Amino acid sequence: MRQLVYYVASTIDGRIAGPDGQFDFFPFAPGTEISDYINARYPETLPTGFRTALGIDAPHGRYDTVLMGRGTYEPALKAGVTSPYAHLRQYVFSRTLPPAPEPEVEIVAGDPVAFVRDLKRQDGRDIWLCGGGQLAGQLLPEIDELFVKLNPIVAGAGIPIVDRDFDPRHFTLVEARPFDTGVVVLRYRATT
Repeated sequence: MRQLVYYVASTIDGRIAGPDGQFDFFPFAPGTEISDYINARYPETLPTGFRTALGIDAPHGRYDTVLMGRGTYEPALKAGVTSPYAHLRQYVFSRTLPPAPEPEVEIVAGDPVAFVRDLKRQDGRDIWLCGGGQLAGQLLPEIDELFVKLNPIVAGAGIPIVDRDFDPRHFTLVEARPFDTGVVVLRYRATT
């Protein structure tokens, strides 16, 4: 069965974006040890435009599908990009967005949990939960792995990594790897 992996950048204080959804304070540093690690192992997590600009034409690695909340998808829309991950099947969860103009993007207005349970039973590679915090909060019981790129930043306010009522879930650490930029990759598996 396919796995749902929440693969996300976070600050030390657990923010994935600023209060207004801004994420430009996260450093993007091509040619660093962390970027080489991501490009080699998870090239499909780079937006299609970045992949093209960086000359990355690697085939799919772990994921063939990406899930996004409206707040994660909207910055691309505002920039005129209607299919930010054209190399993946894209599902955007929103009750307010109209149908997407691109065939590889589907707007889903229904229950994310039921949708993901069905998606996990289908054939394919693993599923990448890109964000945001509210969608991750709804899907927390379905998350099989948590992959956090912990950045050496304290935001103070913003969108939390998981936005939901108090309901502790346990995960087991499977990888902790520091990089020269100060970013630490933390991978956890859901504890059953």
